[in-house]
Amino acid sequence: MDLNFKEIFTAVMVLFAVIDIVGNIPIIIDLRSKVGHIHSERASIVAGLIMIAFLFLGKSILNLIGIDVNSFAVAGSFILFFLALEMILGIRLYRDEAIGSASVVPLAFPLIAGAGTMTTLLSLKAEFQTINIIVAIILNIILVYVVLKLSAKIEKILGENGLGVIRKTFGVVLLAIAVKLFAANVKGLFV
Repeated sequence: MDLNFKEIFTAVMVLFAVIDIVGNIPIIIDLRSKVGHIHSERASIVAGLIMIAFLFLGKSILNLIGIDVNSFAVAGSFILFFLALEMILGIRLYRDEAIGSASVVPLAFPLIAGAGTMTTLLSLKAEFQTINIIVAIILNIILVYVVLKLSAKIEKILGENGLGVIRKTFGVVLLAIAVKLFAANVKGLFV
């Protein structure tokens, strides 16, 4: 149970790209305008708890319903692929339902701790030690909290063009992660 800073750094970057909290600032600002105040603390804590719970229970839940990790990872690679396309092309493939309270749904789940994040956690668990992934989750939740608190200021600083560049850059990174996840797990489906 050793801390490996290379694993932590890689897991932080992968989760940061998947969660895409900076790219979601326009969505966060839109939610804020629709429902008023967003509880940054509540959204961050709930998202962190969901991610850590899924890290430990995700494989058991999948086994319970008869899905192996390779199948889930391949399916998740498609989700990541389409999320990346949304980010790169500036289109919306996924549409949310009507919003009541935004702090937990849709902010904590599925925006922060959604299907792409869950899939990524399972694939990271196959490659990295659990303690390093937990540290990466905590560091990402801290980043999420900071971004949620400062979203209006970040929007003013980066502007529309800056947010677009960041979103497209992380979209390309996410696309590469999707391809790697697919390639690493598709072989396991035919064994």
